[in-house]
Amino acid sequence: MTTIINTHSHGDHVSGNVDFPATVEVIAQENAKKEMEAWQPVTGIANAFPNVFKENNGKGLPKRTYKDKLSIGSGNDKIDLYYFGPGHTGGDSWVVFPALRTVHAGDMFAAKNLPLIDANNGGKGLAYPQTLSKAVGGIQNVDTVIGGHTATTMTFNDLKEFAEFNKDFVNWVEAQVKAGKTADQAAAEYKHPDKYKGYGMLQPARVKADVQIVYDELKKRPGL
Repeated sequence: MTTIINTHSHGDHVSGNVDFPATVEVIAQENAKKEMEAWQPVTGIANAFPNVFKENNGKGLPKRTYKDKLSIGSGNDKIDLYYFGPGHTGGDSWVVFPALRTVHAGDMFAAKNLPLIDANNGGKGLAYPQTLSKAVGGIQNVDTVIGGHTATTMTFNDLKEFAEFNKDFVNWVEAQVKAGKTADQAAAEYKHPDKYKGYGMLQPARVKADVQIVYDELKKRPGL
């Protein structure tokens, strides 16, 4: 192995960097590198990941970053990295393997359920569905999607559906705000719309955290 690609900054995805030789090149989106260096607690995670980079004097931090797009390799080994905006964190990479017609979505599409929105590390609730829609429109010729925490692969149509799911969630939360409900009241009432069959069991803590994040972002919008 000569290259490591980190899809984002969370400890369960990057802590292994320090176990590789210093000669291995680590690549991440530029915001993800900043988040790794800052190592803020992850929103919604009670037990903090140990700061392995600090413990190892910076070993394993990305040596190469990009802003919007980066291609590495060539031919059948070519890999395209894309950044479409904030969502799970502020620096989520989409890793496309053109020859395999496959994309690794990291935790932007961890599984079919409400996503973890890490507001402490640049994650955004209102932007989440917009970023997903940009990915759907910006990634071409892909059939297979690998999620950050799924046992099986998914399809590109699943990604399209996930973008709609998150759009519907944000619209629902906005409706609760306009109805005068508190974030806790809204969270207690949320359930997956019936049309999203196969979406995972609701985690009350995740629902509450996501609803609160969207509420907080909506409060900053004029007219709400």
